Amino acid sequence: QVQLVESGGGLVQAGGSLRLSCAASGLTFSSYAMGWFRQATGKEREFVTGISRGGGIQNYADSVKGRFTISRDNAKNTVYLQMNSLKPEDTAVYYCAADRSFMGQVRVTPIAYDYWGQGTQVTVSS
Repeated sequence: QVQLVESGGGLVQAGGSLRLSCAASGLTFSSYAMGWFRQATGKEREFVTGISRGGGIQNYADSVKGRFTISRDNAKNTVYLQMNSLKPEDTAVYYCAADRSFMGQVRVTPIAYDYWGQGTQVTVSS
């Protein structure tokens, strides 16, 4: 049974930082590209960042470039999202997802991903 378990969300003031973690089990972690998505209230789920199987390719949404960093530790079956300089606009439920892609790419559409975590709330106050 595949499980993705997220942690690290919470309430932070604008300009602050949070680190999200997603621990995977029940799958061969190194065979999956990993992504982070977010969904704000009343909006569709959107791509935040993704990382290829070996970590060599990283994609970021324009809105988070320079502020967020994705990384993975295949030995720990864990993917991380370091979020710095947080803005109120970053407030959303953040989801990690696993994509068994065929060519080692990072895909940006939610429908491409096979497994999802339960989500963790990130709230950035002014």
